[in-house]
Amino acid sequence: MRAGDADRQAVADKLRGALDEGRLDLHEYDERLQQAYAAKTYGELDRLLADLPGPVPGERAQVVPVQPPEVYAGATRRWLAETWDGYFGVVAVCVVIWAVISAMAGDVVYFWPGWVAGPWGAVLLVTTVAGLANGEPRKWAAKQARKKTAKIEKRARKQGERRREATEDAD
Repeated sequence: MRAGDADRQAVADKLRGALDEGRLDLHEYDERLQQAYAAKTYGELDRLLADLPGPVPGERAQVVPVQPPEVYAGATRRWLAETWDGYFGVVAVCVVIWAVISAMAGDVVYFWPGWVAGPWGAVLLVTTVAGLANGEPRKWAAKQARKKTAKIEKRARKQGERRREATEDAD
């Protein structure tokens, strides 16, 4: 049976716990973590936890898919904000420049910011409609969650290294 992102994340969390308990060294943890994120089936995930104590699944059916975290709450709003983020600022700057030039000329000059706002806005509109139709906000939110998880795991690895170095120095 194929594993999902949430299942891989659950195994990564268990591996991080084993690292913190000293059951895995940093090299083995890193190796297993890479294998966990590359795993496609429950069987591949089970093998990574088989020699660790605790509630280790013995067969595929025992691995229960974990509910994904609430990373999708407000995903559409956040995705839209990121997609359109630069547009409004750039158009506002162009309009201000146009207004200053018009004021300095003493007459309303040709509205050239339309050439910035129009084509770019049309491209963003098409991208937005296509992205909403293809579920892009959920994909974007999942990618953001993976980035955040990777950052947390990197921080945990560094803390584990520091702890291990401190233990070695104490010995």
